[in-house]
Amino acid sequence: MNLTSVLSLLVFSPLLGIVLLAFMPKTAEKPIKAVGFLATLPALLLALAAYLHFQFGKDLADFTVSAKWIQFHGINAPEPYFSVYYELGLSGFQLLLVVLTAVVATLSAIAAAKFVKKEWKGYFMLFLLLEIGMLGVFTAENLILFFIFFEITLIPTFFLIGKWGYFEKEKAAYSFLIYNGLGSAILLIVIMILFAKTGSTNINYLTELMAKPDVPLSSDLKMGLFIGFLLAFGVKLPIFPLHSWMLKVHVQAPPSVVMIHSGILLKIGAYGLIRFGMGIFPEQFGTLATLIAILGVINLLYGAYLAFIQTDFKMVLAYSSISHMGIVLIGLAAMNEAGIQGAIFQVISHGLISALLFFLVGVLYERTDTSLIENLGGMAKGMPIAAGFLLAGGMASLGLPGMSGFVSEFMAFLGLFREMPVIAAVGTLGIIMTAAYLLRAVLGITYGKAHREFTGILDLKGVEFLPVLVLMLLIVLIGVYPSVLSAPLKTTLETIMLGIGG
Repeated sequence: MNLTSVLSLLVFSPLLGIVLLAFMPKTAEKPIKAVGFLATLPALLLALAAYLHFQFGKDLADFTVSAKWIQFHGINAPEPYFSVYYELGLSGFQLLLVVLTAVVATLSAIAAAKFVKKEWKGYFMLFLLLEIGMLGVFTAENLILFFIFFEITLIPTFFLIGKWGYFEKEKAAYSFLIYNGLGSAILLIVIMILFAKTGSTNINYLTELMAKPDVPLSSDLKMGLFIGFLLAFGVKLPIFPLHSWMLKVHVQAPPSVVMIHSGILLKIGAYGLIRFGMGIFPEQFGTLATLIAILGVINLLYGAYLAFIQTDFKMVLAYSSISHMGIVLIGLAAMNEAGIQGAIFQVISHGLISALLFFLVGVLYERTDTSLIENLGGMAKGMPIAAGFLLAGGMASLGLPGMSGFVSEFMAFLGLFREMPVIAAVGTLGIIMTAAYLLRAVLGITYGKAHREFTGILDLKGVEFLPVLVLMLLIVLIGVYPSVLSAPLKTTLETIMLGIGG
């Protein structure tokens, strides 16, 4: 069976929804919301089909597509100087991120239908364009195509924050654009240098080329290019001190956008560091591994400490994201199988947990018009079901055994303890602080002193159960049966370990 068109259909399927929305009257609220949701389903179904394709023992290379796209010709030159191909593909790591993106996008569309109160047509058209960008980022097999999809994610995110956010939405949107725009500029420079020096932007070709002794790049240039990748994706992750923009976005963006931003867009930073930083420049990554581990510990401790003193639950979760991305850096810096697998598990786990928690924050804000911990005290009396899921999400985030957070944190620290035990020991303080700030915030909301009456405030209802149940089930599934992630990652890990000489 020819499957080469599947990835193109998967990536661009939201376009159908954009076209349909373009011809709909902007006042047709229910039809617009229905189309916005339904347009995410083809990508979700195709992503799940690709996962089942792998589970049935089939090769993910079946989905690879490569076609001539852009060629640069010289004057009277019979052959093009440079060629850029339209190339899409899937590895086990890419497959997991595509499934995560499709799942969170569909659930975020449900959240948007619930929480977005105005200009639904414009919102869902931008939202679907954002989904195309995210799916393209994780399936692109050359750097030029990756960069185009990467840029596609920036434009709709800027408008979704600036138009549908809260009180300081414009400030948050411009902060997002400035920081991510600078990261994009650095990324483009690195890509152009690689293109000029090697004549190719194919990621797999560049990975193989850099492993050869006669590579046409000096050691200093390779280190410079790696640092460029580290900065570009460090903004996206984010790595301290490149994080301030992210705090504004998590607080000011609407819940459905934050579900996407925290659950997926931050993971582009981790994906880039693994696929390009560690994949193309393993030697340079190894040289700076200690620095990356220290940055990871700083992220972990800094985020945890500041999360502990916040009074707004959104800010707690924002700093928590910074802290949890530190675990990704810690796992990668170990440069062994346990650490790298833990880092990838953390990418997937945090994507699910953060989407769940920000959805619940959206429910609370819609009911109470506040996200201050003090003002939400006693929530369990009036909203016991939502309170129960909030407690469960908090337990998953702090790494309770039986949930996805435990598996990822345990493996990441296990890997670092093998290579840098002193740094790992310092980092474990962050695990203790994580438990402290999450229990403080969650228990303060659910069982804290009540400063308002929850009588008459509705608990979770109707369609709100779907995102909560799906995300919670996936979190528990990964926690009790990690093979759902480790099996697709086997080949990816073998390739990475071969590249770094492990």
